Amino acid sequence: MSGAAVIVALRVAATPLAAFTAFTRDIGRWWTSHPLFPLSPAGDGTLRFDPEGPGGRLVTRFADGEEWEIGRVAHWLPGERLAFGWRLPSFAADQATEVEVRFEPVGGETRVTVEHRGWDAIPQRHAARHGFELMLFQRRLGEHWRALLARVAERL
Repeated sequence: MSGAAVIVALRVAATPLAAFTAFTRDIGRWWTSHPLFPLSPAGDGTLRFDPEGPGGRLVTRFADGEEWEIGRVAHWLPGERLAFGWRLPSFAADQATEVEVRFEPVGGETRVTVEHRGWDAIPQRHAARHGFELMLFQRRLGEHWRALLARVAERL
């Protein structure tokens, strides 16, 4: 998938494999909702990869027990790369975005880069975009991803 992307990177004090594991295995612990970017009106629920690994899915379970598939895992290369689809319950069947996460060694640290792309295919009037023009929307979403990566770093 190509198109307009939000790209955020953060260096963490961990190996690429440890950073990958914290990102994937602990996603239900570090993921927090943002007032502008909830997964649904009911909130975000608890995210997890089910099952972990190639061919898995990113899902969330809400307090009422309902489960939503956010997206399918396209790439699962521990310590290197992760890519998965990202769909909100409010998306039409033909609407989707994609998240790619890269884990690159930099000295004794790891650069974790999140690229969330495909937002230009989601109309400005869509609830997920809040009427924001694309550049403003990308800036706000980038702030959210930056805060999320900081929470991943806290777990390392």
